[in-house]
Amino acid sequence: MLRFPRYRFHRFSPVSLPLLAALLLPTLPAMAQGLPPVVTGALRVAHIPQQGVGVLVVDTEGSKRVLASSNVAQAFNPASVMKLVTTDAALEILGPTYTWKTQAYIDGTLAGGVLDGDLIIKGGGDPKLVLENFWLFLRQLRARGIKDIRGNLVLDRSYFAQSSYDPAQFDGDPQKPYNAGADALLLNYRTQAFRFEPDAASGTVAVTMDPPMAGLRITPPRLSQEPCGDWQGKLMMNNDASTVSFGGSYAADCGARVWYVHPYRMNNQQFVGASFAQMWADLGGSFSGRVVGGQVTPSARLMVEVASPALPEVIRDINKYSNNVMARQVFLTLGAEMSGQPGDTTNAAQAVRAWLADKGIEASAFSIENGSGLSRTDRVTPGLLAGVLLQAYRSPLMPEFVSSLPLVGYDGTMRRRLKSQGVAGQAHIKTGTLNDVRSIAGYVQAASGKTYVVVFLINHAAAPNGQKAQDALLQWVYENG
Repeated sequence: MLRFPRYRFHRFSPVSLPLLAALLLPTLPAMAQGLPPVVTGALRVAHIPQQGVGVLVVDTEGSKRVLASSNVAQAFNPASVMKLVTTDAALEILGPTYTWKTQAYIDGTLAGGVLDGDLIIKGGGDPKLVLENFWLFLRQLRARGIKDIRGNLVLDRSYFAQSSYDPAQFDGDPQKPYNAGADALLLNYRTQAFRFEPDAASGTVAVTMDPPMAGLRITPPRLSQEPCGDWQGKLMMNNDASTVSFGGSYAADCGARVWYVHPYRMNNQQFVGASFAQMWADLGGSFSGRVVGGQVTPSARLMVEVASPALPEVIRDINKYSNNVMARQVFLTLGAEMSGQPGDTTNAAQAVRAWLADKGIEASAFSIENGSGLSRTDRVTPGLLAGVLLQAYRSPLMPEFVSSLPLVGYDGTMRRRLKSQGVAGQAHIKTGTLNDVRSIAGYVQAASGKTYVVVFLINHAAAPNGQKAQDALLQWVYENG
């Protein structure tokens, strides 16, 4: 059973149901139909038929002025544009001051720096438990007088439901960081960073790793004099829970480089445990027990609690840089908070659907799998997405939401697009990319001073060629809105 959220900012939204009906119904009698010639021309050049695109451009003032529309009620795969739904729902359901908590408990006796018992770390789903934050967390434990841990390290990850997850399922490349799964105790996005430094004088390659991990042996590649080229492929990496070996070569021509990898052959308990053991030793502590899964016991005492950055900072990272694993964390948090049960994709999807229904947005064609848009089954209509964006614009939380989107020509995934055009710096646009999908959605402030919601979804084999059409629409709205 879904519990209603602690915050309900969305109930104050002044968007009228008649306006939403005009946006969401297939007939759309009050709308300007069709696309501007500059967009249709670009689509023709890209060999993308108009039935493969969904477009809606509507002002934010409630006048129903629609500048362009096409297939508004048709369901499309939105790719990462789905993050707009996830993050807006999170802002309104959880509230702008929401933080995730990571806690440390002890179950045993503590005397003279010796913990004769277990240290329990309980994860609260923090999407941004990066290395420096985890180090500060452990530093607080040392400051509380714990030095020698004689029991086990118990990892409580029960805030999210435990389920099997295949990182290769989406695209067959489980090593990519974007394929990391969510976890209630997600450390450093579940990503390893390998830095390669060639040394021509010694003929070797130095390899360092973050996070550093106790017991993990690294075998470096040999140094070569060939062109850099596909340097990652040439490394021939083999990565598991105890060893990282590079059976290939690294070219001196590459210079110093960093490779971010999802260590999919190492489970999360091993990842966190090895990171903890190394950091704890670096802080002057000792640990002789095992790393095990479990839950906080009734006899355990809370020693340290740290909070994540507030939700607006988290959704800024998600939307600016399209961080998939962070979006998954937020999505499951919605499920956990609204259901009172461990978060999973089922109760998270129910939470988002309940939120849409409470806003009066019809969602029969809506489908959300994991909250990140990294999905083949996600579906959303341009009308629904525009309805969400309109209500978000009129919400008290509008500044937090809009500022989380990439600023065209300046930052995030839009930093290199339209840099020399008038719309640069005048639009906040989220992007989405899959093999056959190119999507944009967000807000454009036109030269007239009016602000427009813009949604442009492409689902077609030629979608990778569609960026010029999308950029043309953004500039056209800026000039003609």
